[in-house]
Amino acid sequence: MAALLIDQSASSEMLPSFALEPCEGAARRTLRTQIAQLDRLLSAASCEAFPDRLDLPALAAREPRIQSLGELELLRDGLIGSLREARDALAARELERAAARELLEQMLLDPAKHRRVRISQRELGVGGCGVWSVMPRLGPMGRLMGWWRVKLSSGCPLAT
Repeated sequence: MAALLIDQSASSEMLPSFALEPCEGAARRTLRTQIAQLDRLLSAASCEAFPDRLDLPALAAREPRIQSLGELELLRDGLIGSLREARDALAARELERAAARELLEQMLLDPAKHRRVRISQRELGVGGCGVWSVMPRLGPMGRLMGWWRVKLSSGCPLAT
């Protein structure tokens, strides 16, 4: 028991110097791992948004160098903010698509209430360039008689 007791005046001299300094290498590895993970998540969000674009800030181009811990933390924090903005944009777009799908369901149930309403396939989140629209059946006669229908256009217009 006496061997385990250390004199208070000699305790600071007996501790190794590396125990008092933070391990910068481990902090760098951790930050680089977090940055790589955030970059992968941001790339996945950008791919999910395709063919639309996400307005993500570009990283400043600099000469090759070793970044300090503070710079790595700023980069990580910037990526976290960009990822949050990308996820918010994707969630807002999904809400718009859900509203468009609901409107299309209402159009199909009661076309007369939704005269001249048009919804593109892009608004629905479906590929292609067709447009759902409410039109009168049999042209002007159908308009006068109140015969409405929902029609999907044949697709993309011819290239000029």
